[in-house]
Amino acid sequence: MKIEFRMTLNLLNRIHEQLSLPHPFTSERVGFISCGVSKLPNNGLLILGETYLPVSDEDYIDSSHFGALMGSQAIRKALQFSYSNHRAMFHVHRHEHNGRPQFSSIDLRESANFIPDFWNVQPKMPHGIIVLSHDSMSGLCWHPNHVKKIPISQFSIIKQTNSNIW
Repeated sequence: MKIEFRMTLNLLNRIHEQLSLPHPFTSERVGFISCGVSKLPNNGLLILGETYLPVSDEDYIDSSHFGALMGSQAIRKALQFSYSNHRAMFHVHRHEHNGRPQFSSIDLRESANFIPDFWNVQPKMPHGIIVLSHDSMSGLCWHPNHVKKIPISQFSIIKQTNSNIW
């Protein structure tokens, strides 16, 4: 299955801005991207990033084992947003380098623990994780019709213009 993830440059810039903010005790920030989903030809899937939901300062847990550790309230808020707005959710964080990022073993283990929870509120939607670098990104998608997670094969960043099309 080919999966394409698209978002606007404005949204990507907002995510980078939020992920760059300092936090009192975590070494990195995390958040969620709510997404619309559409089918593409040949059994493909288009995931359209729409809204960034940063994890609130009070929803992090102080831990020396993780760069950032979300508390249950952070996941509960993302689950509620997904349920209320009928949206797929993609967890996002950033690795501080240039070039194509890879998921750490902790990223893979922890996301495998909480991403399937989103099927409790949106069982027909794909959900997943994205890791950014300063100039690239990688992603994985859990799809309800597939046993294994699927790599996101293409990312597209759309530049917005000020013109309106009517």
